[in-house]
Amino acid sequence: MFFQRKKTKSYDPNTQKPMLHKSICTGETAAGFKDLDGGGAFHEEMLIRSEEDLKRFMDMYGLTERPETEY
Repeated sequence: MFFQRKKTKSYDPNTQKPMLHKSICTGETAAGFKDLDGGGAFHEEMLIRSEEDLKRFMDMYGLTERPETEY
């Protein structure tokens, strides 16, 4: 009956870079954005538990390439 609209969020590619942040201790992966200016702070958007979660993150932000992984 009711359908959710596909919501596309945005980010500023001039100041932020999409990244996957992976813990070397636990192996936990988080998707988010890293600031390109200043200290390069990472802003976590969502936890990635499967390829499906990664696809949802990429669709949410309109990304066509898999984000780079940082440890």
